Amino acid sequence: MRHSCALTTLFIASGACLAQSDISLYGIADLGVRSTSGLGAGNAPATGRASAVSSGVNETSRWGLRGREALGGGWAALVRLEGGINADTGTSAKSDRLFDRQAWAGLETPYGTVTAGRQTNLLSDALISVDPLGKRDASFNPNINIAGLSNTAFGTHAFGRQYGPSGYADNFYRLDNTLKYAASAGPWQARAAWAFGEVAGDTSAGSSHGLALAYQRPDWVVSGASQQFRSRDGLPLDAWTLGAAVRADAWQFKANVARNKADNGPLQTVRQRVLSAGVSRQAGAGLLITTAWYQVRREASGFRDDGFNRAFLFLEKALSPRTTAYAEADYTSWRGDAAGLTGTHPNDRHGSGLTLGLMQKF
Repeated sequence: MRHSCALTTLFIASGACLAQSDISLYGIADLGVRSTSGLGAGNAPATGRASAVSSGVNETSRWGLRGREALGGGWAALVRLEGGINADTGTSAKSDRLFDRQAWAGLETPYGTVTAGRQTNLLSDALISVDPLGKRDASFNPNINIAGLSNTAFGTHAFGRQYGPSGYADNFYRLDNTLKYAASAGPWQARAAWAFGEVAGDTSAGSSHGLALAYQRPDWVVSGASQQFRSRDGLPLDAWTLGAAVRADAWQFKANVARNKADNGPLQTVRQRVLSAGVSRQAGAGLLITTAWYQVRREASGFRDDGFNRAFLFLEKALSPRTTAYAEADYTSWRGDAAGLTGTHPNDRHGSGLTLGLMQKF
């Protein structure tokens, strides 16, 4: 009887402790029917037409867990685990990682928030409020791929190596082993990050560090970041981004400029630039119209200068707080050798796509 009472008391105490924690499951399932001309799998240049059921054209399909536990005195413990999903096939976005998008724990304090683990780089953080598409269509958005360094490979060449502890060549948008600090003071928001390369005997090899700063008012914001990455053999990649957004009644205007430069071998460099601008407008109850234009230019040692121009149109209709129907159209014009070849056959110089989709949040 004594043991039974003790167990009952333990369960009651445990329940009281758990009640102080907030753990939630969340996610997005975004699926659309997409028809393309001059674009193939993964929106790479191709010949002819194609159609498919695509995942994540509006928002990346994902699932995750987030938690917060109040510790008192303005302190709280935080945790976030998030993985990408290919909702059209039911597979993980990265076959080698369950939580490829985020995996971190941290502390929220009166003096700022400190987090440690796999996290987005500071370029990505700075783009949140100023990307013309609002970071929609992540796999095809040049500010995410080129300015944020999510997929720097296109056309006939690429960086071809890993910079910082991302775990992948030509993708440095999320970094392992990252310590990040964020703080706000009035309209100012500041972030600093260091990603450990974990190379024995060399603290800079395979590492990354940077700063981000934003100034935000009710109707406008300026946001920018600078970050340096190192390969495991010490080659540098330097990147920065700077943008602004302005709201006027139902209209919102956004623009951004970003540049990066990488040494990828002896006397070998790659330079990239992204200019972007866009306008969005609330056009009636629950209807949002967004247009965006991107210009990408690349210079690389031993290669012809190339790049592309890309335009988007998004129409989104909110059917409920968690459900959105959308239509998307895009057009790409390739420059230089960026269209590449399929076998020995040149791909189309232009590519276009049309998507009708539905996004459900939970």
